[in-house]
Amino acid sequence: MLQNLNTIELIILLVFGLAALIQLLYYWVLFARLAFYKKPENNSENLPAVSVVISARNEYYNLLNNLELILQQDYPDFELVVVNHASNDESKYFLEEMKAKYNNLKIVQIDQDLNFFSGKKFPLSIGIKSAKNDILLLTDADCKPVSNKWIRNMVSSYGDEKTEVILAYGPHKKEKGFLNLLIRYDTFITATQYLSYALAGLPYMGVGRNLSYRKSLFIRNKGFISHYNIPSGDDDLFINRVANKKNCKIEIAKESFIYSKAKSGFKEWYRQKLRHLSTGKVYKTKFKILLSTYVFSQIFFYLSFTYLVISMSLPIIVISVFGLRLITQLFVNKKVSSQLDEGSLYLFSPIMEVIFLILLPIFSLISMRTKVAWK
Repeated sequence: MLQNLNTIELIILLVFGLAALIQLLYYWVLFARLAFYKKPENNSENLPAVSVVISARNEYYNLLNNLELILQQDYPDFELVVVNHASNDESKYFLEEMKAKYNNLKIVQIDQDLNFFSGKKFPLSIGIKSAKNDILLLTDADCKPVSNKWIRNMVSSYGDEKTEVILAYGPHKKEKGFLNLLIRYDTFITATQYLSYALAGLPYMGVGRNLSYRKSLFIRNKGFISHYNIPSGDDDLFINRVANKKNCKIEIAKESFIYSKAKSGFKEWYRQKLRHLSTGKVYKTKFKILLSTYVFSQIFFYLSFTYLVISMSLPIIVISVFGLRLITQLFVNKKVSSQLDEGSLYLFSPIMEVIFLILLPIFSLISMRTKVAWK
């Protein structure tokens, strides 16, 4: 059969086979770790003191809707530190009102924006340094805990002094519309990757909506100082630098989830994606290689498949390999979707994968030329 192929067809067939093999390895060696993950039993009664830190800027309505859900957590010893960063709305007065009601609320007021610091890192650093406890729990003002057991679940993995980082999941609320589906799928796939890498002993990022680490780790590594010049990256760049296979664990109990509302407009989401993509260029080299290998194998897989189908080169073999990869994708993503309580979101994997393979290279090129900001 191979002798009937010309040189170009043979090369493309080899590319197709190699790309498919790489994809299958990523699914079965890496992503399957999350798909079949079972949290180790922890019978410890230890409930360490916790500091929840939120940096907020003009977030009055989000604070109004979400703040008490955190202050009313079922946990014996925690404080909530809110940094009100140069807000010009009613946030200050609402926080003062909440302070009179809850004695575990600490307000850090920054009245004037500092032009020589861009983004969220400066106010978040102030909040972390103001925290009295070593274990920190980070989230955003627009985030809502799924239960009053959020803190309890998030810190349940701090069983020993070696554990310094907990990576968790921050999904978006399910709403009508294609953009909401696109954003939720993007969040799902991103989580599949960073949680699976962490389980493989290769943690490379977390999300600031739902993240925990020790204050001592932050201080020891001089906080965000190594990447202060980049407006975003308070979560992924910090984790990329300080997390390792010995000090990092994940938490995916459903009661540990933090939900937020997805962007309602494409332009807002597009700007958010630019902020996220702007940090990838300064990841450690090994992670840039691993992440780009996966993306390029996807691109070459689809391009070579399209060519081979059009040219009718060994159609039975080509379609069989494509089918094997498709079944693997759906099976593994279904298991992960169950772990992350995302229902039937995995069914959109084939079409969404192609859409993102078109969008993300465009966004990545734009992010290299565009200056991004937090708010």
